Amino acid sequence: MEFVHKPIMLEECMELLQIKPDGTYVDCTLGGGGHSVAIARRLGNKGRLIGLDQDPQAIEAAGKRLQPYKDKVTLIRSNFVHLSEVLHNLDIVGVDGVLFDLGISSPQVDRAERGFSYQQDAELDMRMDPEQKVSAKDLVNQLDEKELARIIKNYGEEKWAARIARFIVEARRREEIRTTGQLVDIIKQAIPAGARKAGPHPAKRTFQALRIAVNRELEVLPEALNQAVDLLNSGGRIVVISFHSLEDRIVKQTFKERAQDCACPPGLPVCTCNARKELNILTKKPLEPSREEIDANPRARSAKVRAAEKV
Repeated sequence: MEFVHKPIMLEECMELLQIKPDGTYVDCTLGGGGHSVAIARRLGNKGRLIGLDQDPQAIEAAGKRLQPYKDKVTLIRSNFVHLSEVLHNLDIVGVDGVLFDLGISSPQVDRAERGFSYQQDAELDMRMDPEQKVSAKDLVNQLDEKELARIIKNYGEEKWAARIARFIVEARRREEIRTTGQLVDIIKQAIPAGARKAGPHPAKRTFQALRIAVNRELEVLPEALNQAVDLLNSGGRIVVISFHSLEDRIVKQTFKERAQDCACPPGLPVCTCNARKELNILTKKPLEPSREEIDANPRARSAKVRAAEKV
């Protein structure tokens, strides 16, 4: 199966990035290369694009799509939390734009063997970086019940988290939970029949939670966003597409913190934090996809785009 990920809110992102032909840009989440191709097309001979992804299949697929622009594109296999280090190694001290397209790529879900999907039976995995040590199978078989429940509740916003965690622990006493199919069956048993009739697939929230935990998505995001802001040139822009309320909250909070002059408690006669406004927020409310885009690509429905400009 070809690694093709339909870029979400492409035109909105390009408009917010305001690509300069001679600028330097970073796509922190390369995926299938859709957003990167759109950036590369807008670059002149002196422009430069750095693409990051921790998934080797994404790097390979994007490399093929970006072949016509190879003279101005550099692809690096890395988690975006290492953004500063990657750019330092490339002797890049500042960039004119950074794009984050958070969450999971369509091919990662669609390829059964990656173990992300609750709709296809396969080895339970969910690692975006296949060389990472911890997989979803490790979490469901090794974490204690309390920690499992916390992850499923916090990252999946799952009402039945405690019950699902209890059923997982009971099931693994009988045999190791090795496949996505086994886990789906356990979740279905844990959620009462009446609650399974409405809403999304009963396993959707739990699978989302485990994926986020396995890949430490929410843990590394604040650090990566702050590195990106630090690396922006004056007038440079950061654009973030999120798909989860917790991701969006982190983006919103990070932008807010970097967009205020003083973070001292109200009432102090003199500022002691020495904070200086570094960002102008461009999206007072996040942009959302049009009805036409959602109809054409249902996976876009929960997308939110926030953007800011370096002072």
